[in-house]
Amino acid sequence: MDVSLTLWVLTIVGLAALISIDFFIGRKPHDVSIKEAGIWTIVWIVLAALFGLGLLVFGGGQPAGEFFAGFITEKSLSVDNLFVFVLIMTKFAVPSQYQQRVLLVGVLIALVLRAVFIAAGAAIIANFSWIFYIFGAFLIWTAWKLIKEARAPEEEEEFEENKLLKAAERRFGVADRYHGTKLWIEQNGKRVMTPMLVVMLAIGTTDVLFALDSIPAIFGLTQDPYIVFTANAFALMGLRQLYFLLGGLLSKLVHLAYGLSIILGFIGVKLVLHALHESGVHVPVISIPVSLGVICSVLIVTTITSLRASKKQARAEDSADKNSIDV
Repeated sequence: MDVSLTLWVLTIVGLAALISIDFFIGRKPHDVSIKEAGIWTIVWIVLAALFGLGLLVFGGGQPAGEFFAGFITEKSLSVDNLFVFVLIMTKFAVPSQYQQRVLLVGVLIALVLRAVFIAAGAAIIANFSWIFYIFGAFLIWTAWKLIKEARAPEEEEEFEENKLLKAAERRFGVADRYHGTKLWIEQNGKRVMTPMLVVMLAIGTTDVLFALDSIPAIFGLTQDPYIVFTANAFALMGLRQLYFLLGGLLSKLVHLAYGLSIILGFIGVKLVLHALHESGVHVPVISIPVSLGVICSVLIVTTITSLRASKKQARAEDSADKNSIDV
């Protein structure tokens, strides 16, 4: 898809306007209700759908199909991010009324960092076609790793700060408590960071780790930097509302890791086949409609089986509690 500089500028300005509106509406710290989170989740999904339809009208079926496949993939992978976001919020004991501000800025940082990743990925792909072999192998390895982690005995997870975050805390110092939404304060004559800024940086920089598999995954569906960027942007910008909407439902998605592993493994195979095809080897090439069908089917089946398994487990626990009381 041939994208002019003007369209790039208009797209970035439009996304910035949407983020500004989101920030303006949520500027006052408050506890986000399920209703509010649900409404805004629907708004972001509708906006993504309208953008995809716009691509269909002005660009054709190919870019529109690539966008929807990329958006759904990034959205499903971003749900996995929410588990880590919960750990971060718990680690830093973020007051509930400040969580929406933390997520908004944290996701904005993540979006900027992903833009850098996407630009780098596009440049590498343009000059080194063999990178598809590495991307494909990495995604297949990640898929296997997800399965191993899902089958491992459950242990209580705890968020561990990365080296960059620890270095920033040592360099600038951190206040001993939250000071509303302030990011910097004067303490003992020294300018120090507040826990609010620390947790924002934690969410933003932690997303870089998730980008290591999500960026190769979407490049496996499309090599168009414009579609890669917009699919990531729409998937990330609705992440804040999804965090509050899902809430306790996250713990019920017990088969999510298996579903994501299948999706990543499938895209990894698709990348390897694409690389072989580009090298002149006669192999089948997986089309976008097939990719979109596989991704949606896996997510639907994973969600249904997860909810059934969680319901069955809840019944077993209730039965065990009842027997214990009877005894």
